[in-house]
Amino acid sequence: MRQGQPQTNSRPATTPVADDDMEIVASLKPITSENFGYEQARHLLWRAGFGGTARQINTLVSWGPEKSVDFLLDGNDLTYADDTPKGFDKDIMRPPTEEERRMAAQARRGRDEDALARIQQERQRRERLDRGQIAEMQKWWLRRMIETPAPLVEKMALFWHGHFATGYRTIENSWHMYLQNQLFREKGLSSFATLLTSIIRDPAMLAYLDNNDSRKGRANENLAREIMELFALGIGNYSERDIKEGARALTGYTFNDDEFYFDQRNHDTGAKSILGRSGNIDGDGFVDAILAHRACAPYITRKIYGFFIADVPAEERGGEKLLDPEQRAVLRQLAGTLRTNKYNLRPLMRRMLLSEHFYSPRFMSDQIKSPSVLVVGAVRSLGTPVRDLSILNDAMDLMGQALFQPPSVKGWEGGRSWINTSTLFVRQNITTYLLTGKKPVGYDATADSLRFDAEALIAPLVEADPRSASNPDAVVDYMLRLTMGSTPPAARESLLSFLATANNRINRDTLTGLLLLITAMPEYQLC
Repeated sequence: MRQGQPQTNSRPATTPVADDDMEIVASLKPITSENFGYEQARHLLWRAGFGGTARQINTLVSWGPEKSVDFLLDGNDLTYADDTPKGFDKDIMRPPTEEERRMAAQARRGRDEDALARIQQERQRRERLDRGQIAEMQKWWLRRMIETPAPLVEKMALFWHGHFATGYRTIENSWHMYLQNQLFREKGLSSFATLLTSIIRDPAMLAYLDNNDSRKGRANENLAREIMELFALGIGNYSERDIKEGARALTGYTFNDDEFYFDQRNHDTGAKSILGRSGNIDGDGFVDAILAHRACAPYITRKIYGFFIADVPAEERGGEKLLDPEQRAVLRQLAGTLRTNKYNLRPLMRRMLLSEHFYSPRFMSDQIKSPSVLVVGAVRSLGTPVRDLSILNDAMDLMGQALFQPPSVKGWEGGRSWINTSTLFVRQNITTYLLTGKKPVGYDATADSLRFDAEALIAPLVEADPRSASNPDAVVDYMLRLTMGSTPPAARESLLSFLATANNRINRDTLTGLLLLITAMPEYQLC
C-alpha cells in the first residue's frame, strides 16, 4: 500500500538496527510508485543527501521514484545564490614575484639577517592568514551543505573528497583546496574518467602526493601508487613495475601558481609498459590504461555502493566472501553499467538509486551517520537554527571529520569508526546545541533570539488532522518516523512516558524535550 503522510495508528516497526536476517532484494528493477512510500522517500533523501523534512518526504512520495531520483541527479542544473565564495583571497599563498625572488637571493648572498627575517615574517603572516581562510572555507562548505537545493551534488562532493583524499595541513594552500572542492562539485556526477584525468592535473593533489617534485630520472612514485591502490584499482591489480612506469608517465605534471603546468623538459619521454600497454605513455595514457583494466569499474562501483548503500569489506581482506550473494550479483551488474556507459556516473547512480535493491529492508536505517550527515541532517530535517558555524565545525573535528582535512590519503574509514565513547558524547552535545543553544558549558549568545520552533515540525501532521495536536500517540509516532524512519517499541514507550510526566501537554517545550530524548538514542545515529 502506498504511504504518504505518516499514519498515527501505524503498527510499531522494529528497531532500526543492523539485522543480518532482514531481507536484501537482489533486483535492480526500478521500484514501483506503489512501493515508494514515506519510508522509501525518507531513505532516498538521507542516502542521496542529508535528510529532509516531512513536507519534502511527502513531496517525493507524490512525485514517485523516477521524478524524485531525476530531480536529485539534475542538481547541477539548479542555480545557487552562494556559488562564489565572498571574500576569499586566492593570492595569500601565491608564489613570489621576480622582484621578491631577486631581493631574497640578494639577502642570502649578502647574509642580510634583517632582510631574511622580514621575508620569514612575511611568510609566517601569510601562513596565518591562510589557516584562517581554510577555517572560513570549512564554514562556507558546511553552510552550503545545509542550504543547497542540490543535496546530491554536495553529497557526491563529500564522497569524492574522501575518495581522492587531500589534506590541507600537508599542502597549506587553502585556495588549492577550494579549487579541488569545486572540481568534485562540478564533475562529481559526470564521469569518473573525467575526474581521474582532472585529478592528475589538480594542484592540491599534485602537491599532496609530491608529484610537483617528480622529474625525469627522479620520478616520485606517490601519485602513481595511490591512483592504483586507492583511487582506481585496488591492491592486487597492479605490479610494482606498473607503479614505477606510471610514475615516469606522470613526470613533468606540476602546477604554476593555481594552474596545471606540463613541464615538457622534466617529462620522461622514454618507452614505458603499464598494465599491459606499451609506448611513450604520458599521464593521459596512464589514465587510459587504468580505465581499460578489468578491475577499475568494479573497484569504483564498490566504493560508491559502500558510501550510498552498505559497507563493503575490502577485497584484499576477503571482502568478496563476506558479501551476501545478492550483493555480489548487484555489484557485478552495476559495474557493468559503469563500464558500458564509459564511466559516466549518472546511469550508474540512477540505476542504483531507483533499484529495489537500494530500498531493501536490510539497508533502511542501517548506516551510521558521518559527522557531516549528523550535523547537516539535523538542521535540514528538523529545521533547527544553524547557530554558530564555528561551533559546528569544532564539533565535527572532535567527531572525526574535519572538512578539507581527511586523516590520510585513505580518507575517512567511516562506518563503526565514527562511534566511540568520546564521539557519542560530542554527538549528543551538538544536537542538544542545535535544538536549544546549550553548550557543554553555558548557552550560546543567540539561544534566546534563535529559538527552535518545534511546533513547526509537527505542522504537516496537524494540517492533516487537527485533532492530532493533542494526541500523544500520533505525535510520538510522527516524530519517530521522521527522525528514525520507524517507531521502535522501546523508544515509543519512553517518549510516551515523558509526555505523561508533563500531563500529555504538547507544546514547544515538550516537543523539544521529545527531540532531546530522540537524538540521544542509539537509533538516531543511523540513517
